[in-house]
Amino acid sequence: MGRRGFLAASAASLFGYSAIIKAPQVLARPLPTDDNSRRLASLQPDSAPGSAEGEKLMRRADLKCDVLVAGGGLAGIAAALSAARAGKKVILVQDRSRLGGNSSSEIKMHPLGVNPHVTGWREGGIIEELKLENAAHNPQLAWEMWDFVLYDKCVTEPNLTLMLDSTLYRAETDGRKVKAVWVRSDTARNIYRIEAEIFVDSTGDSRLAMEAGAEVMSGREGSKKFGESLADYDEIGTRQGSTLMITMRKHDKPVPFTAPSWAKKMTPELMKFRDISGDGLYYGYWWVELGGVYDAIRDNEMLRFELLAIVMGVWDYMKNSGKYEGVENIALETIGMVPGRRDTYRVVGEKILTQHDIEGKWRDFDDSIAVGGWTLDDHPAKGFYASDKHPCRQEWKTNFYNIPFSATYARDFDNLFMAGRNISCSHVAFCSTRVMSTCAAVGQAVGTAAAICVGEGVTPAALRANPKLLKRLQQELLRNDQTIIGIKNEDPADLARAAKASASSSAWGTSPENVLTGVTLDGPKENKNKWVAEASGKPWLRLDWPSPKKVSQIRLTFEPGWTPLSQSGSNYLLSSMVRAPQPKLVRDYDIVGILEDGSERKLAEVRGNYQKLRAHKFAPATVKGVRVDFLATNGDKMVYVKEIRAEA
Repeated sequence: MGRRGFLAASAASLFGYSAIIKAPQVLARPLPTDDNSRRLASLQPDSAPGSAEGEKLMRRADLKCDVLVAGGGLAGIAAALSAARAGKKVILVQDRSRLGGNSSSEIKMHPLGVNPHVTGWREGGIIEELKLENAAHNPQLAWEMWDFVLYDKCVTEPNLTLMLDSTLYRAETDGRKVKAVWVRSDTARNIYRIEAEIFVDSTGDSRLAMEAGAEVMSGREGSKKFGESLADYDEIGTRQGSTLMITMRKHDKPVPFTAPSWAKKMTPELMKFRDISGDGLYYGYWWVELGGVYDAIRDNEMLRFELLAIVMGVWDYMKNSGKYEGVENIALETIGMVPGRRDTYRVVGEKILTQHDIEGKWRDFDDSIAVGGWTLDDHPAKGFYASDKHPCRQEWKTNFYNIPFSATYARDFDNLFMAGRNISCSHVAFCSTRVMSTCAAVGQAVGTAAAICVGEGVTPAALRANPKLLKRLQQELLRNDQTIIGIKNEDPADLARAAKASASSSAWGTSPENVLTGVTLDGPKENKNKWVAEASGKPWLRLDWPSPKKVSQIRLTFEPGWTPLSQSGSNYLLSSMVRAPQPKLVRDYDIVGILEDGSERKLAEVRGNYQKLRAHKFAPATVKGVRVDFLATNGDKMVYVKEIRAEA
């Protein structure tokens, strides 16, 4: 709308109330100018208020998509992105105004998973992409900026439509299929009925699955159920609790603190096992936890108040008891108001993952699709008030394990996946699988599988039973940097597998052939599956084929390092993190095609890279070789390359 049109519309609005309420709708029509704006505009119902039965002010719209993902935590984000990147139309429904779930600025719990100090690698894939994006663009580790990193990833994905402030509250089913879900956005006064081919429950609390009537389990089962040695830690039926987090800031003068009258009075007995040394005086405290003997969903308001009372009491004790040095100038900066839930409902799948699997039987899985590695980390049901117990029991039974595909779909529905802390597992196994980096890895696998199910017209169970489709799922995940132990690159579309690798130089006993092993994982001091060379020599790495190949894509996997990397405020994590583009990653490089006549053509030029996986698409070129010239890293003295793939 031009300036005259705008003035005319504004003038018209002076002539009556009806014109006033219509004007914003008229003015809003020209605004969608990019793909995301058009996707958001498509969500606007054409119907009038009252078109939703029994809802005087609500408008109704009917939508369709290939994959509906409910829940915008890290698992849901990864599921939605992976399905969308596989070419499917995806709607991601999130009931808050921001993404990230427990990792968002509303709750501020840091994403955890495998211990890279021990393994030499992290989960890879989409969660690695998000963490590297955050390190590059949010070095200050502002929680609101982390929210924005996640938002940006979703709204710039062409096949993904994001619905914030929208709550799934009903599901329609037809036999073994979920037919549609109902979603309401009270902030926009809209109600949506959404049909999809595949549904993914990443709500954490299994809202979609429970609305559909899927079988769920909750709480501790006891050792008799699955024969697990760790299952009797607390009473059968109880759960882990919810937590409120706080952050603090140091000022240039003393800042007094007076607790509210309803704050809990702390005693040395209550604080006996509650240690602040790990997180320090600026971020905490995961052990302010309640809810394991309550219903964390229906008792949420009571738990919020009680947790706030404990938080205020803990800070009062730290500030005013005289037992903590250096707190005079430190003040509360943020106080969580949304309890971060750990433990509610899990959906029963074809396979129930147990302690036995995590301790070693996972090696027998033929349907592995993601990796876990957090401890078997249980918390007392009474939480903070279990003052006679340590706030957690961590059992290091394994450093890593694979998660099976058969634990990610509901056994009583043909089109319902789970991704996140609600996958099919015993309570003991859940103590490890519940952490967010692991949840995100499962989300990527589920989103990829959902896309295959839609494309092939098969159910998740049929995909699991089809060796060809199952291998395709695993190979697609590996192609997109998902870590799966024991699975190697056998992708027939990867032309590099038939190439010979050479390099200008090599270091640390590595050879250029290391980028063609089909495996990208090495221990902290191993270099079996990577090529290393001194960056100062501007090294190059080359692939040559016996006969010319038509190539239109080169995929490079770099080494991001093996230290912890997360959005966090914990001193323990921050002490070993690089809050910037990771030094070991290659920053600047060129990709050059060697044509049939021996001449060269530049296929890609990259400056300022900070990601681990880079996929470069270009006009098809018939080449007899491809060379990558490495010009600079993000600070490290060595160039590290894990894998090169070439595709037609």
